[in-house]
Amino acid sequence: MFVLSALQYRRCLALLVTFHIAVIAASNYLVQLPFTVFGLHTTWGAFSFPFIFLATDLTARLFGKGPARAIIMRVMLPALVVSYAVSVVFPRGSFAGLAALADWDQFVARIAVASFMAYVLGQLLDVHVFDRLRRLRAWWVAPAISTVLGNFADTLAFFSIAFHNSPDAFMAANWLEIALVDYAFKLLISLLFFLPLYGVLLAWLSRRLVTATGEADLAPEVAHARYR
Repeated sequence: MFVLSALQYRRCLALLVTFHIAVIAASNYLVQLPFTVFGLHTTWGAFSFPFIFLATDLTARLFGKGPARAIIMRVMLPALVVSYAVSVVFPRGSFAGLAALADWDQFVARIAVASFMAYVLGQLLDVHVFDRLRRLRAWWVAPAISTVLGNFADTLAFFSIAFHNSPDAFMAANWLEIALVDYAFKLLISLLFFLPLYGVLLAWLSRRLVTATGEADLAPEVAHARYR
Protein backbone atom coordinates (compact mmCIF):
# COMPACT_ATOMS: atom_id res chain seq x y z
CA MET A 1 0.00 0.00 0.00
CA PHE A 2 1.30 3.46 -0.94
CA VAL A 3 0.51 6.83 0.63
CA LEU A 4 0.19 9.68 -1.87
CA SER A 5 0.71 13.39 -1.44
CA ALA A 6 -2.41 15.57 -1.58
CA LEU A 7 -1.69 16.54 -5.20
CA GLN A 8 -0.97 12.95 -6.27
CA TYR A 9 -4.15 11.80 -4.53
CA ARG A 10 -6.33 14.36 -6.34
CA ARG A 11 -4.81 13.54 -9.73
CA CYS A 12 -5.18 9.80 -9.19
CA LEU A 13 -8.77 10.21 -8.00
CA ALA A 14 -9.72 12.38 -11.00
CA LEU A 15 -8.17 9.91 -13.45
CA LEU A 16 -9.89 6.88 -11.96
CA VAL A 17 -13.27 8.61 -11.64
CA THR A 18 -13.08 9.56 -15.32
CA PHE A 19 -12.12 6.00 -16.24
CA HIS A 20 -15.03 4.51 -14.27
CA ILE A 21 -17.56 6.86 -15.88
CA ALA A 22 -16.19 6.13 -19.36
CA VAL A 23 -16.48 2.36 -18.86
CA ILE A 24 -20.00 2.71 -17.41
CA ALA A 25 -21.06 4.81 -20.42
CA ALA A 26 -19.62 2.26 -22.85
CA SER A 27 -21.21 -0.63 -20.97
CA ASN A 28 -24.65 1.00 -20.97
CA TYR A 29 -24.41 1.27 -24.75
CA LEU A 30 -23.06 -2.26 -25.24
CA VAL A 31 -25.59 -3.91 -22.89
CA GLN A 32 -28.31 -2.91 -25.35
CA LEU A 33 -26.69 -5.07 -28.03
CA PRO A 34 -27.55 -8.72 -27.38
CA PHE A 35 -26.01 -11.58 -29.33
CA THR A 36 -26.23 -15.35 -29.29
CA VAL A 37 -23.34 -17.76 -28.79
CA PHE A 38 -23.85 -21.54 -28.73
CA GLY A 39 -27.59 -20.88 -28.50
CA LEU A 40 -27.22 -18.70 -25.40
CA HIS A 41 -28.17 -15.02 -25.17
CA THR A 42 -25.77 -12.43 -23.78
CA THR A 43 -24.73 -8.83 -24.49
CA TRP A 44 -21.52 -7.08 -25.54
CA GLY A 45 -21.48 -5.32 -22.17
CA ALA A 46 -19.95 -8.48 -20.69
CA PHE A 47 -16.66 -7.56 -22.36
CA SER A 48 -16.35 -3.96 -21.12
CA PHE A 49 -17.49 -3.87 -17.49
CA PRO A 50 -14.70 -6.09 -16.06
CA PHE A 51 -12.35 -3.13 -16.62
CA ILE A 52 -13.99 -1.39 -13.65
CA PHE A 53 -13.34 -4.32 -11.32
CA LEU A 54 -9.72 -4.38 -12.50
CA ALA A 55 -9.32 -0.66 -11.71
CA THR A 56 -11.09 -0.98 -8.34
CA ASP A 57 -8.98 -3.94 -7.22
CA LEU A 58 -5.75 -2.19 -8.20
CA THR A 59 -6.87 0.94 -6.32
CA ALA A 60 -7.76 -1.06 -3.18
CA ARG A 61 -4.48 -2.97 -3.34
CA LEU A 62 -2.17 0.00 -3.95
CA PHE A 63 -3.90 2.77 -1.97
CA GLY A 64 -6.33 1.04 0.40
CA LYS A 65 -10.10 0.74 0.67
CA GLY A 66 -10.58 4.42 1.59
CA PRO A 67 -9.58 5.82 -1.83
CA ALA A 68 -11.40 2.95 -3.59
CA ARG A 69 -14.63 3.84 -1.79
CA ALA A 70 -14.04 7.55 -2.43
CA ILE A 71 -13.97 6.86 -6.16
CA ILE A 72 -17.25 4.93 -5.97
CA MET A 73 -18.93 7.78 -4.09
CA ARG A 74 -17.76 10.33 -6.66
CA VAL A 75 -18.78 8.22 -9.64
CA MET A 76 -22.33 7.30 -8.52
CA LEU A 77 -24.34 10.36 -9.51
CA PRO A 78 -22.40 11.32 -12.67
CA ALA A 79 -22.69 7.70 -13.80
CA LEU A 80 -26.47 7.82 -13.30
CA VAL A 81 -26.74 10.89 -15.56
CA VAL A 82 -24.31 9.51 -18.15
CA SER A 83 -26.09 6.15 -18.20
CA TYR A 84 -29.43 7.81 -18.92
CA ALA A 85 -28.00 10.10 -21.59
CA VAL A 86 -26.15 7.34 -23.43
CA SER A 87 -29.18 5.04 -23.40
CA VAL A 88 -31.50 7.79 -24.70
CA VAL A 89 -29.18 9.03 -27.43
CA PHE A 90 -28.21 5.49 -28.51
CA PRO A 91 -31.38 3.38 -28.05
CA ARG A 92 -30.67 -0.27 -28.86
CA GLY A 93 -27.38 0.76 -30.42
CA SER A 94 -28.80 3.23 -32.95
CA PHE A 95 -28.17 7.00 -32.87
CA ALA A 96 -31.35 8.94 -32.06
CA GLY A 97 -29.75 12.39 -31.88
CA LEU A 98 -29.33 14.78 -28.97
CA ALA A 99 -32.91 15.97 -29.43
CA ALA A 100 -34.04 12.68 -27.85
CA LEU A 101 -32.87 14.04 -24.48
CA ALA A 102 -35.77 16.52 -24.53
CA ASP A 103 -38.29 13.70 -23.92
CA TRP A 104 -38.31 11.73 -20.67
CA ASP A 105 -37.94 8.00 -21.29
CA GLN A 106 -39.22 5.87 -18.40
CA PHE A 107 -37.75 2.64 -19.77
CA VAL A 108 -34.29 4.15 -20.19
CA ALA A 109 -34.51 5.79 -16.76
CA ARG A 110 -35.14 2.35 -15.29
CA ILE A 111 -32.00 1.02 -16.99
CA ALA A 112 -29.99 3.98 -15.69
CA VAL A 113 -31.22 3.39 -12.12
CA ALA A 114 -30.42 -0.31 -12.50
CA SER A 115 -26.91 0.57 -13.63
CA PHE A 116 -26.55 2.94 -10.67
CA MET A 117 -27.69 0.37 -8.11
CA ALA A 118 -25.64 -2.44 -9.66
CA TYR A 119 -22.49 -0.34 -9.77
CA VAL A 120 -22.74 0.74 -6.14
CA LEU A 121 -23.60 -2.73 -4.83
CA GLY A 122 -21.03 -4.58 -6.92
CA GLN A 123 -18.18 -2.16 -6.31
CA LEU A 124 -18.68 -1.80 -2.56
CA LEU A 125 -18.86 -5.59 -2.21
CA ASP A 126 -15.75 -5.94 -4.36
CA VAL A 127 -13.79 -3.49 -2.19
CA HIS A 128 -14.98 -5.12 1.05
CA VAL A 129 -14.07 -8.65 -0.03
CA PHE A 130 -10.76 -7.57 -1.55
CA ASP A 131 -9.75 -5.72 1.62
CA ARG A 132 -10.53 -8.77 3.77
CA LEU A 133 -8.44 -11.09 1.56
CA ARG A 134 -5.56 -8.86 0.52
CA ARG A 135 -3.30 -10.04 3.34
CA LEU A 136 -3.19 -13.59 1.97
CA ARG A 137 0.18 -14.55 0.53
CA ALA A 138 -1.15 -15.57 -2.88
CA TRP A 139 -1.60 -12.29 -4.80
CA TRP A 140 -4.38 -13.67 -7.04
CA VAL A 141 -6.85 -14.81 -4.34
CA ALA A 142 -8.20 -11.36 -3.37
CA PRO A 143 -8.87 -10.11 -6.94
CA ALA A 144 -10.28 -13.47 -8.03
CA ILE A 145 -12.77 -13.91 -5.16
CA SER A 146 -13.78 -10.24 -5.06
CA THR A 147 -14.38 -10.32 -8.82
CA VAL A 148 -16.51 -13.48 -8.60
CA LEU A 149 -18.73 -12.03 -5.85
CA GLY A 150 -18.76 -8.43 -7.04
CA ASN A 151 -19.67 -9.37 -10.60
CA PHE A 152 -22.44 -11.66 -9.39
CA ALA A 153 -24.02 -8.89 -7.29
CA ASP A 154 -23.61 -6.34 -10.07
CA THR A 155 -25.02 -8.55 -12.83
CA LEU A 156 -28.01 -9.87 -10.89
CA ALA A 157 -28.92 -6.40 -9.59
CA PHE A 158 -28.67 -4.77 -13.01
CA PHE A 159 -30.69 -7.28 -15.02
CA SER A 160 -33.38 -7.84 -12.39
CA ILE A 161 -33.97 -4.12 -11.86
CA ALA A 162 -33.71 -3.15 -15.53
CA PHE A 163 -35.58 -5.94 -17.28
CA HIS A 164 -37.86 -7.90 -14.94
CA ASN A 165 -41.39 -7.30 -16.33
CA SER A 166 -39.81 -4.89 -18.82
CA PRO A 167 -41.74 -3.36 -21.76
CA ASP A 168 -39.00 -4.83 -23.94
CA ALA A 169 -40.59 -8.23 -24.61
CA PHE A 170 -37.36 -9.99 -25.54
CA MET A 171 -35.45 -8.79 -22.47
CA ALA A 172 -38.43 -9.41 -20.18
CA ALA A 173 -38.64 -13.02 -21.36
CA ASN A 174 -34.91 -13.73 -21.37
CA TRP A 175 -33.34 -11.47 -18.74
CA LEU A 176 -32.44 -14.25 -16.31
CA GLU A 177 -30.80 -16.37 -19.00
CA ILE A 178 -28.98 -13.33 -20.38
CA ALA A 179 -27.87 -12.34 -16.86
CA LEU A 180 -26.45 -15.79 -16.11
CA VAL A 181 -24.70 -16.06 -19.48
CA ASP A 182 -23.46 -12.48 -19.12
CA TYR A 183 -22.09 -13.35 -15.67
CA ALA A 184 -20.41 -16.48 -17.01
CA PHE A 185 -18.78 -14.48 -19.80
CA LYS A 186 -17.61 -11.82 -17.33
CA LEU A 187 -16.05 -14.49 -15.11
CA LEU A 188 -14.39 -16.22 -18.05
CA ILE A 189 -12.97 -12.98 -19.38
CA SER A 190 -11.98 -11.69 -15.92
CA LEU A 191 -10.26 -14.85 -14.71
CA LEU A 192 -8.55 -15.73 -18.00
CA PHE A 193 -7.48 -12.26 -19.09
CA PHE A 194 -8.04 -9.60 -16.44
CA LEU A 195 -6.57 -11.55 -13.51
CA PRO A 196 -3.19 -12.02 -15.26
CA LEU A 197 -3.42 -8.37 -16.39
CA TYR A 198 -3.97 -7.39 -12.75
CA GLY A 199 -0.74 -9.18 -11.80
CA VAL A 200 1.23 -7.48 -14.58
CA LEU A 201 -0.17 -4.02 -13.80
CA LEU A 202 0.32 -4.48 -10.05
CA ALA A 203 4.02 -5.22 -10.52
CA TRP A 204 4.49 -2.33 -12.98
CA LEU A 205 2.52 0.22 -10.95
CA SER A 206 4.27 -0.80 -7.73
CA ARG A 207 7.66 -0.07 -9.30
CA ARG A 208 6.42 3.29 -10.60
CA LEU A 209 4.94 4.23 -7.24
CA VAL A 210 8.12 3.35 -5.37
CA THR A 211 9.89 5.86 -7.61
CA ALA A 212 7.12 8.48 -7.40
CA THR A 213 6.59 8.35 -3.62
CA GLY A 214 10.05 7.29 -2.42
CA GLU A 215 8.35 4.72 -0.19
CA ALA A 216 8.16 0.94 -0.23
CA ASP A 217 4.90 -0.97 -0.67
CA LEU A 218 3.71 -1.13 2.95
CA ALA A 219 1.21 -3.41 4.66
CA PRO A 220 -2.03 -1.50 5.38
CA GLU A 221 -1.58 -1.52 9.16
CA VAL A 222 2.01 -0.23 8.82
CA ALA A 223 0.96 2.53 6.44
CA HIS A 224 -1.91 3.62 8.70
CA ALA A 225 0.32 3.63 11.77
CA ARG A 226 3.07 5.61 10.05
CA TYR A 227 0.83 8.28 8.59
CA ARG A 228 -1.78 8.53 11.34
